Amino acid sequence: MTTWVPADEQAGFGVANLPYGVFSPPGQPPRVGVRIGEYVLDLAATLDAELFARGSLNPFLAAGRARWTETRSRLRELLTDERHRPAVEPALYPVDRVTLHLPIEVADFVDFYASEEHASNLGRMFRPDSEPLLPNWKHLPVGYHGRAGTVVPSGTPIARPCGQRKPPDADVPTFGPSVRLDIEAEVGFVVGTPSTLGEPVATKDFAEHVFGVCLVNDWSARDIQAWEYVPLGPFLGKSFATSISPWVVPLDALAEARVPTPRQQPAPLDYLTEPEPWGLDLRLAVELNGEVIARPPYAGMYWSPAQMLAHMTVNGASVRTGDLYASGTVSGQAADQRGSLIELTWNGREPVRLSSGEERTFLADGDTVSISATAPGEGGSRLSFGQVTGRITPANCDPAASG
Repeated sequence: MTTWVPADEQAGFGVANLPYGVFSPPGQPPRVGVRIGEYVLDLAATLDAELFARGSLNPFLAAGRARWTETRSRLRELLTDERHRPAVEPALYPVDRVTLHLPIEVADFVDFYASEEHASNLGRMFRPDSEPLLPNWKHLPVGYHGRAGTVVPSGTPIARPCGQRKPPDADVPTFGPSVRLDIEAEVGFVVGTPSTLGEPVATKDFAEHVFGVCLVNDWSARDIQAWEYVPLGPFLGKSFATSISPWVVPLDALAEARVPTPRQQPAPLDYLTEPEPWGLDLRLAVELNGEVIARPPYAGMYWSPAQMLAHMTVNGASVRTGDLYASGTVSGQAADQRGSLIELTWNGREPVRLSSGEERTFLADGDTVSISATAPGEGGSRLSFGQVTGRITPANCDPAASG
């Protein structure tokens, strides 16, 4: 299937993809759009002003799967049939001339820990005399509840966080800027259809509730995290910022990207069993100051997004339109497939060396990190997820300075 819009299917934003986002043309308010080639199609002008002349995708997400499928089908018709060109073309805006916004109003944010390689690497670093994985890890998708209010759009500057740090050789903690600021290359899942309080969501119903997929960088202050996380887990070391990409790729675009999840041993409990596996062949790339330093493969993730959703709701907790949950750091078996600096540098002992001659163990002020991803699409095409980017700015550790 080809489109009359100039769009290379191998460049990632052809008619096989059609990811959704929120944008504003110059001097105009935000509205929902779809990316096609190097353009954004204004859906308020093309399809439904009441539904799409909004500053978030949430009203469309709440409309449910039948509406999502119907809308995608109509868009593909409009963008491939030349008869519609005169009516549709005026609603196309060059993507480099619009402002992209946070695509969803985030209701809740949950972050998982679904990569066996990532979890094992951290276990080997911090528990060298024990098994790398804790006893519960292969029985359930481990996760924590994050902070929805600090989920920010790609391009938002990331201020170095401040907090308590206590190095192993110190007697007492001190307060100050994090000196071990890290990234986590992750994949995020956006909930559209809510569930009912008290009613778990089965793995087979994953696609009825989840609308699509985005990219996530869950920035992490490892020194703050290390001191605070016992016994209740991550808090200030994670909550200062989580960046997401501007485009949400719908599940309907990812049929060719589905792959089996890795063999799970021991077999998961019944509520985590998948009638149809929801592994995804996403290939990530992590850039530091414009240079690729890692290529994490999502296809090897131990726990699938359907299993994450089932576990998140099995106690009766409900999900809401706009909920975001993320995979946790995506890491592969090879050294250059690790999705965090703590792994790439093995906790700072093996610095990453850039082509400029600079070295990094953790992030410096002024560093820019970009995470991108691609996946196979229909007809041999490639789907792009765009990028999630952030630049580190200096810390402000004086509360009085902002008063």
